[in-house]
Parts: sequence; structure tokens; C-alpha cells
Amino acid sequence: MNKKHMKIAGIAFAAWYVISRPEGAARLVNNALGGLGTAAESLSQFMSAIPS
Repeated sequence: MNKKHMKIAGIAFAAWYVISRPEGAARLVNNALGGLGTAAESLSQFMSAIPS
């Protein structure tokens, strides 16, 4: 399979997952965004702790 087929398969799987399990998909997105927020906060604290 080439990259185009893999991309189409990934999109089809994501659409199937959202349609068949909307609660699970919402929880997955919420957890991912929460993790990104935590990572951004940690990076901000790290940058603030570096002396100028």
C-alpha cells in the first residue's frame, strides 16, 4: 500500500470510529487536548525557570 491508500484507510477508520462510538471519540479528543495543555504548561514553567 502506498501513502495515499494508508491516508484514505486512516480517514475511513476515524470516520467509522466516530460514527460507531461517539462517546469514545469525544473522550479520546478530550484526553489528547488535555495532554497537549499539560505539555504546554510544563514547557512554559521550564522556560520561566531558565535564568536570563
